[in-house]
Amino acid sequence: MTLQGWILILGFVGILLALAKPVGLWLFALYEGRRTPLHVVLGPVERGFYALAGVDPQQEQGWRRYAVHMLLFNAVLMLFTYAMLRAQGMLPGNPQHLAAVGEHLSFNTAISFTTNTNWQSYGGESTMSNLSQMLGLTIHNFLSSATGIALAFALFRGFARREAKTVGNFWADVTRITLYLLLPLCIVLTLVYIAGGVPQTLAGVVDVSTLEGAKQSILLGPVASQEAIKMLGTNGGGFFNANSAHPFENPTAFTNMVQMLSIFVLGVGLTWCFGKAVGNPRQGWAILAAMMILFLAGTSVTYWAEAAGNPVLHQLGVAGGNMEGKEVRFGIAASALFSVITTAASCGAVNAMHDSFTALGGLAPLFNMQLGEIVVGGVGAGIYGFLLFAILAVFVAGLMVGRTPEYVGKKIESREVKLAVLAIAVLPLVILGLAAISCVLQQGLAGPLNKGPHGFSEILYAFTSAVANNGSAFAGLTANTPYYNGLLGVAMWIGRFFIIVPVLAIAGSLAAKKYTPESAGSFPTTGGLWVGLLVGVILVLGGLTFLPSLALGPIADHLAMIRGQLF
Repeated sequence: MTLQGWILILGFVGILLALAKPVGLWLFALYEGRRTPLHVVLGPVERGFYALAGVDPQQEQGWRRYAVHMLLFNAVLMLFTYAMLRAQGMLPGNPQHLAAVGEHLSFNTAISFTTNTNWQSYGGESTMSNLSQMLGLTIHNFLSSATGIALAFALFRGFARREAKTVGNFWADVTRITLYLLLPLCIVLTLVYIAGGVPQTLAGVVDVSTLEGAKQSILLGPVASQEAIKMLGTNGGGFFNANSAHPFENPTAFTNMVQMLSIFVLGVGLTWCFGKAVGNPRQGWAILAAMMILFLAGTSVTYWAEAAGNPVLHQLGVAGGNMEGKEVRFGIAASALFSVITTAASCGAVNAMHDSFTALGGLAPLFNMQLGEIVVGGVGAGIYGFLLFAILAVFVAGLMVGRTPEYVGKKIESREVKLAVLAIAVLPLVILGLAAISCVLQQGLAGPLNKGPHGFSEILYAFTSAVANNGSAFAGLTANTPYYNGLLGVAMWIGRFFIIVPVLAIAGSLAAKKYTPESAGSFPTTGGLWVGLLVGVILVLGGLTFLPSLALGPIADHLAMIRGQLF
């Protein structure tokens, strides 16, 4: 580890914290439905959408109607993308004349982008046409992200409203978030990436002569625009197979920093927005403090493990940290930081190959996802996932003091606790269940490249990434098979929508409750004691649930490496 590496990490955190309030203010304006400076230009566009769709943005919905509209909207988008990929060979915008995408791969990809997972069982530049990238996939990058933020807004309203029957209007939320937040920011980021050297063109291939006189075909496309929403919306699906390790997606240290900030900025802003929505910004800062503790802990472990390197190579006289699978233009610190950021959010973009990390270096990103990616998390998904743990934490606090738990003025009763447990239990049940099945079936065992504990980690990582809607991979699993495409597709759908529906049910239940003012007996939820309890509950639940599987995978892998055995 170096001083320069720690300056990079702490500088990133400092910039991020400085952006929390400004971004949160903008999000809060959209949460309330207030006018912004962009309404002068985009207001007519918004009203036009409502007129075409026959939507009254002022007519609010109960949680059930909100959920049904959200599910139907995403199901239709998924079917649209599946049909488009199957027909790719007959559609325009295909300068490479790529064929239609296969059935099981189209199924997996359509679900992947609908659920904001962006798991890729394919190489982007060799499988997807420009039209498929721009329309079939990028449309999900915007709308799946907007859906996540809309659901966070619905939960905020549940906490903030008193004796109400509604949690907002799904169509109005998604439209405003897309028009006034994601689209403008992505235009700015696209220009920044273009200035930084990322290509943006409809050309498919450019033929060049190398210094040795050979001919080489260089693939191009509308990369910068997809890169912008890929990061900002915590999508992660790369235009190229190497993702943000590719020099056309992420050419410099500057673009790398912009991408890392883009992944976290909306999630951090949503914590401040939550505090403002419930009338106490300190509530948002407390959640952000807990997130940053978990994030810095994961970053420290990964950076230390990667900087320490491989003891087997050290015994052979090869000194230094672990540079396998990393780009020299980023180095160990920036690669370790990026890996924790992308798995602490539901992004999944990578600037280094996680399969090449040391065992403990890969453990922290894996554990981030197993916690439900609540460490800042994906846009919307992170904050509402974190609030599920907050509900359990105040329930634990209530048990300790012998009174009905309260959180931000709402009594947390059996219904909310049961729904929170139901949502949280989805991850371990599906991750561990499907990983176990894949470890005994021949179709599952055919996927891992490596044997032993590292091969098990590849399977465990894949299902963890799918259910957590992350999309990153260890890169050692052959996933483009009917077995893995089908099973991972089902896992992604369950991981997204089997959590969202209980969250909306909690929002509806809380909105109908009366406001309960704090009293002398109330457990404080803004100080250090609360932050410590929240972090403790998260780690205990995650540790008890996933420690056995981690012991069989990365921990066993690490112990074997110390003994000189590699897999």
